[in-house]
Amino acid sequence: MSLIKQNDFIASIADALQFISYYHPVDFIEAMHKAWQIEESPAAKDAMLQILVNSRLCAEGKRPICQDTGIVTVFLRVGMNVQWESELSLEEMVNEGVRQAYQHPDNILRASIMADPAGKRINTGDNTPAVIHMSIVKGDTVEVEIAAKGGGSENKAKMAMLNPSDSIVDWVLKTVPTMGAGWCPPGMLGIGIGGTAEKAALLAKESLMQPIDIHELRQRGAKNRIEALRLEIMDKVNKLGIGAQGLGGLTTVLDVKIKDYPTHAASLPVCIIPNCAATRHTHFTLDGSGVALQTPPDLSAWPDLSYRPDAQARRVNLNGITKTEIKRWQVGEVLLLSGKILTGRDAAHKRLIELLNKGEDLPVDLKGRFIYYVGPVDPVRDEVMGPAGPTTATRMDKFTEQILSETGLFGMIGKAERGAVAIESIKKHQSAYLMAVGGSAYLVSKAIIGAKVLAFPEMGMEAIYEFEVKDMPVTVAVDSQGVSVHQTGPAQWQKIIMQKDLE
Repeated sequence: MSLIKQNDFIASIADALQFISYYHPVDFIEAMHKAWQIEESPAAKDAMLQILVNSRLCAEGKRPICQDTGIVTVFLRVGMNVQWESELSLEEMVNEGVRQAYQHPDNILRASIMADPAGKRINTGDNTPAVIHMSIVKGDTVEVEIAAKGGGSENKAKMAMLNPSDSIVDWVLKTVPTMGAGWCPPGMLGIGIGGTAEKAALLAKESLMQPIDIHELRQRGAKNRIEALRLEIMDKVNKLGIGAQGLGGLTTVLDVKIKDYPTHAASLPVCIIPNCAATRHTHFTLDGSGVALQTPPDLSAWPDLSYRPDAQARRVNLNGITKTEIKRWQVGEVLLLSGKILTGRDAAHKRLIELLNKGEDLPVDLKGRFIYYVGPVDPVRDEVMGPAGPTTATRMDKFTEQILSETGLFGMIGKAERGAVAIESIKKHQSAYLMAVGGSAYLVSKAIIGAKVLAFPEMGMEAIYEFEVKDMPVTVAVDSQGVSVHQTGPAQWQKIIMQKDLE
């Protein structure tokens, strides 16, 4: 029998969340480095390099890997012989640990959790509550698996109730392309099979807590149907040519995890949940001996790389940019942006549209400007701005036509692809959409040399900022003619991969 003290449990949760905010699992870094070494697509290789360099910077500086520091998910396995010395419930202790972690003054983490999700959507301010799954098991310890899951990857979860005779592999290959690139590949796919609808989703999420071991599995060979299925799905998904950030390339997934459970004779529930390039999870056990602290990894596990854009990258001064210059940009081209840009996400766009519809003046002039879809982390110490990577651009698609036509905005910067409606608007207004790499938030923040809030300060990270940037790396994802690299890149690399298979 063990006695778990309240403060030890809370401190262990807080330490784990701080730890995973800036340390990638070493197995993830090793897998990403291997993928980078063999990648042949220049655009994908550049994106993976940014992710690797960003990861090392975060490990050294103890700052978040991604500006989206996630919704906290916790799996608790509580031994039946455990006793507690606590005034709080187990759920309350978890949330107090989350609160302390996200408000740590040396490494402030972004609060992203909204109460009243179908109504006013008010930020809780401390990233609570966590999503908690608890089971009572034999023993006298408490095992904790904890993750911080970004919204971009969580939003791409897919679930289906297949017929028992349907092919799971076929469904996965049909489904993954519909997920777009907003989940920031390359990453992991967690797949849950069986049980009921909610059990399949839980299995998929839990599978993502496992370490990357697909290379070891490939070397020794599959020992059962699930292992064989992992290898088959990974190989076939990578042959889709989606590639890093959806730019086209050899590696879309670094591993495929599968957990299954018995199901009804008439059912075959299947769920896919992707983990992004900001994979964050860890595990610890409490046995009554005190706080369970994480052990920092050796920085030698990170490859010694630095990010230098291609010598052919086009330097762009956004102060006084013209449509004529924008028309010269080619899809897939790397740009280094300098000058002043605005920021704005979903909530800011909604407020701007409401003002336009009322015929009221906007609090900021968008004419001739570029807007960056980002919700940054607050700065600490001598930072101008905390990690400030892009958010998924498709969420702003429904606002794009009205913003471009009524404000004179010149262009947008975000993550992943744009939908057909937004692309048509970009072409119509001879605008441009530029893509920053999801998973390189701290690296991007190094390019920000000035920052101030211009509008909606009450919305926190959703406020409209003005950033001054110097040599911020982006890729032309949709050019003024409406050509999208997220359509041309994967199509090109799927053909290249098919040709390689024939040789």
